[in-house]
Amino acid sequence: MKILLPVDGSEHSDRVARHVVQLANSCADYEIVMLNVQAPIDAPEVRGHMPAREIEAMQETRGGDAMASARALLDAAGISYVPELAIGPVAETIARIARERQSDAIVMGSHGAGALVSALMGSVAREVIHLAPCPVTVVK
Repeated sequence: MKILLPVDGSEHSDRVARHVVQLANSCADYEIVMLNVQAPIDAPEVRGHMPAREIEAMQETRGGDAMASARALLDAAGISYVPELAIGPVAETIARIARERQSDAIVMGSHGAGALVSALMGSVAREVIHLAPCPVTVVK
């Protein structure tokens, strides 16, 4: 079973990671791709003052930070996974990666970090359900 696990560093992501640990423990043959998607930074005031490589490095750092907690949970449980960072529109990128990786399922949180992000992540989850090439499990 190929599972795509999008995470954003929130408590909801940690719940999802714990759920994936349970799934992996009940399935002898699994492959997990832990994904963090960073939205593109297109603001002219940023692009005009920072070289593209610095912006990319900043997004890589943010992505690594967002995966740290979920990585620790999977590591502690002895669950193997492949971390991946992508930059793009969040829902579309999750669906694209699921398609490219031929994922059997996407397991993601219903909300993200912070009040505003939570509202946005709820809409991201709905959009992923609409765009996904495979079943999507949304964990509360």
